[in-house]
Amino acid sequence: AEHPYSHLIDTLEHGGLKFFNPQKFNDPRYDKLPLSIRVLLEAAVRNCDGFYTKEGDVQSILDWQQQQNKAEVPFSPARVLLQDFTGIPAMVDLAAMRDAVAKHGLDPSLVNPKCPTDLIVDHSLQIDYSKWFNQEMELIRNKERLQFFKWCSKAFKNVNVVPPDIGAVHQVNLEYLSRVVQISNGFIYPDSVVGTDSHTTMINGLGILGWGVGGIESEAVMLGQPLSLTLPQVVGCKLLGTINPLTTSIDIVLGITKHLRQAGIAGRFVEFFGPGVSQLSAPDRTTIANMCPEYNATVSFFPVDQVTLKHFKKTSDSVVPYVSGPKRAQDRVAVSNMKEDFQSCLDEKVGFKGFNISKEKQETRVPFLHCGQKYELAHGSVVIAAVISCTNNCNPSVMLTAGLMAKKAVEAGLVVKPYIRTSLAPGSGMVTHYLSTSGVLPFLSQLGFEVIGYGCATCVGNTAPLKEAVVDAIKQGDLVTCGVLSGNRHFEGRLCDCVRANYLASPPLVLAYAIAGTVGIDFEKEPLGVTPEGKEVYLCDIWPSREEVQQTEEDTIISSIFKDLRGRMEVRRRTFITAPVFFHDCVTEVPPPQSIENAHALLFLGDKVTTDHISPAGSIARASAAAKYLQSKRLAPREFNSYGARRGNDAVMTRGTFASIKLQNRFIGKSGPKTLHIPSGQTLDVFEAAERYQRDGIPLIILAGKDYGSGNSRDWVAKGPYLLGVRAVIAESFEKLHKNQLVGMGIMPLEFLPGQNADSLELSGKEKFTITLPDTLSPRKQLTTSQGKSFIVTALFDTEMDVTFFQHGGLLRFVARTFLK
Repeated sequence: AEHPYSHLIDTLEHGGLKFFNPQKFNDPRYDKLPLSIRVLLEAAVRNCDGFYTKEGDVQSILDWQQQQNKAEVPFSPARVLLQDFTGIPAMVDLAAMRDAVAKHGLDPSLVNPKCPTDLIVDHSLQIDYSKWFNQEMELIRNKERLQFFKWCSKAFKNVNVVPPDIGAVHQVNLEYLSRVVQISNGFIYPDSVVGTDSHTTMINGLGILGWGVGGIESEAVMLGQPLSLTLPQVVGCKLLGTINPLTTSIDIVLGITKHLRQAGIAGRFVEFFGPGVSQLSAPDRTTIANMCPEYNATVSFFPVDQVTLKHFKKTSDSVVPYVSGPKRAQDRVAVSNMKEDFQSCLDEKVGFKGFNISKEKQETRVPFLHCGQKYELAHGSVVIAAVISCTNNCNPSVMLTAGLMAKKAVEAGLVVKPYIRTSLAPGSGMVTHYLSTSGVLPFLSQLGFEVIGYGCATCVGNTAPLKEAVVDAIKQGDLVTCGVLSGNRHFEGRLCDCVRANYLASPPLVLAYAIAGTVGIDFEKEPLGVTPEGKEVYLCDIWPSREEVQQTEEDTIISSIFKDLRGRMEVRRRTFITAPVFFHDCVTEVPPPQSIENAHALLFLGDKVTTDHISPAGSIARASAAAKYLQSKRLAPREFNSYGARRGNDAVMTRGTFASIKLQNRFIGKSGPKTLHIPSGQTLDVFEAAERYQRDGIPLIILAGKDYGSGNSRDWVAKGPYLLGVRAVIAESFEKLHKNQLVGMGIMPLEFLPGQNADSLELSGKEKFTITLPDTLSPRKQLTTSQGKSFIVTALFDTEMDVTFFQHGGLLRFVARTFLK
């Protein structure tokens, strides 16, 4: 069917890309919308399908001035951002969906995220008391999870996994993943993102709308379900005046944070404007946006302006290859500008960059003999080329890139001139091992890069002396010759007292300049060399693809690293990744929810129960139910790791639910992860008590006070209670995000009537509770709860969609079924 807003489609003059132009509404309401709300409007217009997003939703956003804080509207972000602790449950759930689909005779490869998803592995770092203990244990702790992530990156479409050691999730989002505009299916539209962390808001500093959501909501978005949000109020924050020269960005951020906190803007969008905005750099803006959780705003939005565009122009240049030199590490030169830059160094007066070579001497060429063969040197000739992997180039991928490039160069007939002093100094025997195992070491040797040993070499001047004929030629012509190395020290004269220009480069670029024999080359336009048959070979002809490098790394590095640990790992069953039960019925319809009859209270809690109380993320205590489970799998306590690392294992996470040592359960009277098993009167671990209740077929509820579920969002704060058998939580009030998570798992969030609580109703918590569901459930429906006497609670279903989710067994199952249909 034709899109209801097809009349708003425009086409870019260049490129032919289409876009929805809401300005063509010709509606005065549009001109009054804040820029952040216009992002919501564009997404609603583009995704208007009559099912998830209706024309009425578009009109509600257009009518923002009257509908703010009233209307519920959908928002379909352009992408989802996960880190590994919160991302692994989402990916495990997708894998479980595939299992469920396969069991019903369908093609499991059909299950993929609809919304592009980036998963950054940055939370696997764990600091231990011993460096060597840490290195070995990190392999044991994270191998299973990292292998699963690598499988996900290949098995699922629309999933991009950023491996460890690249950066923290939000920095990677800022520096690499952000797009400002997205292009998909021939359309161009604003970038936007939701992430499983409150600090996703950093991205608003670049004019990209985004905020943090729970793990369950993020999974739903991945499967094509828009977020449902109350149309927010927007607070304008006008920045005036000038910044004191002694003021730092932190002073600015803290000052703005203080004022916004005092303004009472919880749950609102903040949009910055005014002449003072232009004085804030892009990093300043992202820092201010990052502080959203501190002043309780949903986002702090800086619309795109010239500062933003300048930032992206600069950062887009940074993805090209660089070298640094010729005298200082901080003097970076883009490889594409290397030829021009070296020429300017010859022209400039003597200094950090200049050599002050007169024009008439810049064309000097000095012939010499080496091993009976005639050669000549000129300014820019490479005479030292050293591949070193001990410091900034210890990453296997760059060493393998160099090795694979050497293989292609040799096969193409290229050589390195024999007078160039070449060397290969690995940082450890492991480097030699994987270069040899991958089969590239012989090709490096053929180009002259033979292993000279393990230790500081060229960086500290431990270079074998140049051939006498080479030194004489340099002195005769007063030549500025060059050394190129992949180390971290290259001061003038350090490599060799007669080599005046030295550049730091990546290992493959060291090979490239060695083959070319000069730094005065434009790799895009000039060939590295000519084969004996007269064929010109360019750098692009021998540079290995990223996929080729990654495959070689996977085949050789990982197997080498884990060789010694494999025996120990194979005796253990999988303890990080298991298939959860959430999707066993995702292909079939489920019966409508029934009234809860004769339930017991698993816990009787007070005020301010946080997500840390419900699902702790820290270390697994040795006496906990989770520890007993891991010990049964023959794991020693030092191998337990943390609840955060084991979020992909429902057996661990269920046992870790309410396992906080700070949990205050009124049944017990002191802090700890214990509760009263009411029928027997025994004090048990929460998991053990829940297990008994489920064995006896007794449904469970939780009684709580104010602000239940406050704190950081975690999907297991709802998944865990569900697997314990909890079917409802009755509290004085809920943190909204956690309330949504409970609905997402099919657990009823029930609120006492105003002025009532467990104490005013004289509840001991030991009663049997029956919660009666009406034939027709509607938002904010009042339900009768009886336990000898009756009281009324309000079901916190805010929208009809919430009711629909609950009636289908929760958000995840509803979205899974819709997705599969």
